[in-house]
Amino acid sequence: MKYFSSKNFTLYKDDSLVLLKKFPSDKFDLIFADPPYFLSNGTFSCQNGKMVDVKKGDWDMSNSLDETYQFHKTWLKECKRILKPNGTIWVSGTYHSIYQCGILMQELEYRILNDIAWFKPNASPNLSCRFFTASHETLIWARKEQKKPHIFNYNKMKEGKWEGDSLKKPNKQMRSVWEIKTTPQSEKIFGKHPTQKPKELLKRIILASTNKGDLILDPFTGSSTTGLVAVEYDRKFIGIDKEKEYLDLSIQRYKNI
Repeated sequence: MKYFSSKNFTLYKDDSLVLLKKFPSDKFDLIFADPPYFLSNGTFSCQNGKMVDVKKGDWDMSNSLDETYQFHKTWLKECKRILKPNGTIWVSGTYHSIYQCGILMQELEYRILNDIAWFKPNASPNLSCRFFTASHETLIWARKEQKKPHIFNYNKMKEGKWEGDSLKKPNKQMRSVWEIKTTPQSEKIFGKHPTQKPKELLKRIILASTNKGDLILDPFTGSSTTGLVAVEYDRKFIGIDKEKEYLDLSIQRYKNI
């Protein structure tokens, strides 16, 4: 059952590992996935200059490395099946998860196209002062088929105006390091998801690798930044999440635009 549906924006309240198996093969043009990083294990981070517990919820808990490996393998396998032959997938993560996803994508015979370093110029400081300050996330971009041509809007990336990115020079090829600030307060007026991505990041991804009218899936939709950007640029969107709180936040954000 759909949790919410309006025009080109649809949400399901379900476990992605279950619901993904129910979609027909070759359905989606693009999948953006920001899976759990499984960090809710008693560690801490910095928020507004203060030390805070990083526990995000039960959905971010894991009992073992093998359990997380099997989790990633299950959803990545289904995502490959439901992508169109020329479809692509973006997977976002930190070192806690992205390397597992990367090796699994190779095992599942995705064709990896790029790994993108999302540099955060306003990243939070490291409070322990015993490590380098974490100021980037990695995104893997891959296509379903080894030989099937994929969508890449090269000229739009090269010639577009990407405000705030000092690394992108006018009329030069876009490189694999993107300077994009973390999610601004203006995108959290109804509340926030603990791993909420900025719209500017999803704008670049969606404009790079889809065309108008394409169907986009986010299997861990959270507050649905992917969906908001998809609708804004005339794409169709389906999002899945288990948490009612974040689906309701997604609906508020959607109605606001």
